[in-house]
Amino acid sequence: MSLRKLAFALLVAWPSISNAAPQGFALHDTPQPVINVRFVTHDGTRADMESLRGKVLLVNVWATWCIPCREEMPTLGALQAALGGDKFEVVALSIDKAGPPVVQRFYDEIGVTHLKMYVDQTMLSATALRTVGLPTTILINAEGQELGRLVGPAKWDDPEMVSFLRGYIE
Repeated sequence: MSLRKLAFALLVAWPSISNAAPQGFALHDTPQPVINVRFVTHDGTRADMESLRGKVLLVNVWATWCIPCREEMPTLGALQAALGGDKFEVVALSIDKAGPPVVQRFYDEIGVTHLKMYVDQTMLSATALRTVGLPTTILINAEGQELGRLVGPAKWDDPEMVSFLRGYIE
């Protein structure tokens, strides 16, 4: 291939390369509706997804007994520390039947300090959010629509991932 053809091919491909999702992250062609799942917070207060509308959410459905979930939790905390605020939040939604006490013990064990606690003891949120395995992480826009998802663990504090997510926040 000549240098000229290679340069043209790179120019044509550049927009798709620069906007590409990190490996494993599947983006939808159009935003999808999200069911308003319910959960409790660390103190037992009832809340729901609707109460978080207005900011971009990265909803991670996980459980303390899920080994890959446990391994990725520090990277989710680091992501929240880096990007969290009025426009973005990592929502670590535990589906542990034992409830907030077991999740709090886990947070204390691994030193989670930047993530709020959200727990669905009924596990209904996993079905409502169409999870097919744990962890499942869903990117939701400020209007409450699903933009895409990643099934399985990820390094959420990886520079490529942080840059990708920052593009949806700003």
